[in-house]
Amino acid sequence: MDPAKQKFIDFVHRPAFRWFLLSKIPSAFFSGIRVRSIGENKSEVTVPFKWFSQNPFKSTYFACLAMAAELSTGLLAMMNVHEKDPAISMLVIGLEASYFKKATGITNFICEDGIAINDIVALAISSGESKTIKCQSIGKNNDGEIVAEFYITWSFKARKNNNKTKLI
Repeated sequence: MDPAKQKFIDFVHRPAFRWFLLSKIPSAFFSGIRVRSIGENKSEVTVPFKWFSQNPFKSTYFACLAMAAELSTGLLAMMNVHEKDPAISMLVIGLEASYFKKATGITNFICEDGIAINDIVALAISSGESKTIKCQSIGKNNDGEIVAEFYITWSFKARKNNNKTKLI
């Protein structure tokens, strides 16, 4: 595995990542979103049903579900641009969501698009052009039932400067 990717994965598993969430994505921190795992191809992120993430209908607010889904894809995107030379800009340019069941407990979002993200980042670097990818994140409850399905579209573009992308 690329040392920069391993460095990013190690960072996500350290307590310092919670500080990163608090300082950079405070709504994710206060909603109780947690990274369960991250690897070269897959990441898992959970969001609980609790006071800060609830809606008036006694389930997890849709925006908290979307935030967890986006983070499951975004972690893989961040891992693949971390310390790249040239630096890579990344941006969410689209979101599609389908909801199937009330989220009344912990919802676990899984994205398995890490290899595809790696390939699109490499293509953005080699072509010098903006490239996009639509990543899937599926949220399931503790019984394994699908609660929601998200598609997050990411755009990647190599910057013109020679600085590396440093996220942590």
